[in-house]
Amino acid sequence: MSALPLDAYYDLTQIGEVTASPSGDRVAFTATEYDQREDEAMTSLFVVPTDGSREPHRLTSASGASAPAWGPEGDRLAFVAARDRDAERRVGWRDREEEAAEEEPDGEADDETDGDGEDGDASAGDDEPKPQVWLFDLALGGDARQVTERDEGVADFDWSPAGDRLVIESRDPTDEEADYLDQVREEGGPIETTRLQHKVNGVGWTDDVTPYLFVVDLDDPESDPRRLDDAYGGGAFQDVTGMDPHWGETGRIAFTSCRLDRPDDTTVRDAYAVSPEGGDAERLTGGDLSHGTPTWRPGSDELATVAGDPADPPAPAEVYLVDGEGGSEIVTSLTADLDRTVARGGEPVWVDSAIYVPIADESHTRLARVETDGSVERVFAAQGRDRALAGFDVSADGSTAVAVLSGPTAGTDLYSVDVDDLDSETEPGSFRRLTAVNDSLIDEFAMPEATRIEWECDGWTLDGVVYHGSDTDPAEGDHPLVVAIHGGPMSYDEPVFSFAHAALTSRGYLVFRPNYRGGTSRGRAFTAELTGAWGTAEVDDIAAGVASLAERGWVDPDRVFGHGFSYGGIAQGFLVTRKPELFAAAAPEHGIYDLRSAFGTDDTHTWFEAEYGLPWEDPEAYDAATAILDAGNIETPLLVMAGGEDWRCPPSQSEQLYVAARKQGIDAELVVYPDEHHNIGDPDRAIHRLEKILDWYETHDPAIEGGD
Repeated sequence: MSALPLDAYYDLTQIGEVTASPSGDRVAFTATEYDQREDEAMTSLFVVPTDGSREPHRLTSASGASAPAWGPEGDRLAFVAARDRDAERRVGWRDREEEAAEEEPDGEADDETDGDGEDGDASAGDDEPKPQVWLFDLALGGDARQVTERDEGVADFDWSPAGDRLVIESRDPTDEEADYLDQVREEGGPIETTRLQHKVNGVGWTDDVTPYLFVVDLDDPESDPRRLDDAYGGGAFQDVTGMDPHWGETGRIAFTSCRLDRPDDTTVRDAYAVSPEGGDAERLTGGDLSHGTPTWRPGSDELATVAGDPADPPAPAEVYLVDGEGGSEIVTSLTADLDRTVARGGEPVWVDSAIYVPIADESHTRLARVETDGSVERVFAAQGRDRALAGFDVSADGSTAVAVLSGPTAGTDLYSVDVDDLDSETEPGSFRRLTAVNDSLIDEFAMPEATRIEWECDGWTLDGVVYHGSDTDPAEGDHPLVVAIHGGPMSYDEPVFSFAHAALTSRGYLVFRPNYRGGTSRGRAFTAELTGAWGTAEVDDIAAGVASLAERGWVDPDRVFGHGFSYGGIAQGFLVTRKPELFAAAAPEHGIYDLRSAFGTDDTHTWFEAEYGLPWEDPEAYDAATAILDAGNIETPLLVMAGGEDWRCPPSQSEQLYVAARKQGIDAELVVYPDEHHNIGDPDRAIHRLEKILDWYETHDPAIEGGD
């Protein structure tokens, strides 16, 4: 097959959130596709039967969709979307005196409504709709109807056990706060803040508006949502974590918040419970951990959370059992003895008295069943080691599990399996593939195969993944190598489906993804090797991995190229200053290269303090982990890439690395995507990024005529 054309990115489909129906007969999921005409990503909502009897049915095709959730009877499906206002809310009788009062003297709509009566946009100075809850009645059919109308939109929601109400999370500004938002968003006024967490990546400048939980009566759509005054959020990353509301069968609503004296100076989050009728919220956890995704055990006042210790960065995230009636002192870790972290984004799912949760285990995301007595069993062996678990849910009746599995050659798709068969050591008969979202792409273009390898460094046996073309034998030798370094650094690599991998391998490169020390899939001690010591263990591990591939005869050591995003960019900064002979060229993206100047200009001051202390108290620790101080060693041509509004790894960091290289006459180029956050961006940017990287490698490939 020919090389994968980069504009085929527009044909890519990526499955996102999944939720099984209560009876397990269907699964709803979101999928992101790319509109070439509009040059944008579009996330749609689909439903597919779990018996594999038909293709997925598209429910939405515009305006995006997220957070799908089935009603208790399985006949209704709610989701969050920023869509045009529902016709039912625009037509019919309106009080003309009230309507006239809403208009300005010149006849234009006021700041709160646009000409169509829609909510004003509280995030930008235009008429874009805000995210609201919408609901499909799948028994009756027809389009979704809008069930909320919040000026600040809806961040999250959950159904009541009876299905007659929703609990929603929404920001609720005071009049003074609303005036401030108007002057900032509509008039471009100055940012004024006294918050320590003054910015958050993907959100921008923060404000003092408090999010609350509200109860919405679905049987009385004209009634105003009831605010639960003591159910409010808070904390440094409230804007991105949300409050995680979950309405339990015994009647109470669980949520998370930080109510410590300095909530912006910690990532601690506690679980709370409140009555849907209002009143005081009860704190259920002890004020020392970062709890998320509180999930009630069906028919019980016990709940499960996933929590980490902000004061101990390398400690694994664990599953905790919380006694919802016993007070904050009855909080028990169920996985303390496992020495494995819950996988990033993993949420606990109850089935009777057990909890299913994905864990990071030996460079592999797999499923574990956790009992309330603390016993843990690894399950779903049918997944295998050659594909990753990217999503999971179980139907409310406990009969059917659904999983998103990602593999290098077969793609990323949705599967179902009977819960009783999760213990099977082989692929059971109930295991079914439900989607084939990228089959046309896979059939037309070459997708890579993956091989796991091991090597030694400093007494550790390390592992990684090597991707290669399906018609390429790595052992034939002298291949060009791209070292693709994972982010985090508390993460890990396993075989997955990746457009970028295919773009590289179809052009003859091997792609090496090393699981260096500092990753999270091999226990606390492995992770702690890099804690507070960036630029040490990972530099040696990655260089040793490349050397092992050269010793195998797989790669040409003169044709090794750097690649990586976030900590993958950071690691390249260390490699080109401390192992300058390693790469023929490197492409560090969205990284940090000067820890002192990053502190306070990024959004992670709490993380830096936990790992390094404060820069004015321990400057030596910051300097030891700062690549830019060794910039005089740079010999490697650098393509330095950044997001103009990346507050996780600010663009000024990339500018420093770029200027340091150019100042010494090193061939370097700086690429900044002006309005991009800490992400890859829209399809045009994703394609442009790959074009730049591939061209950079080719330009500096010593085996290509004209290359360096």
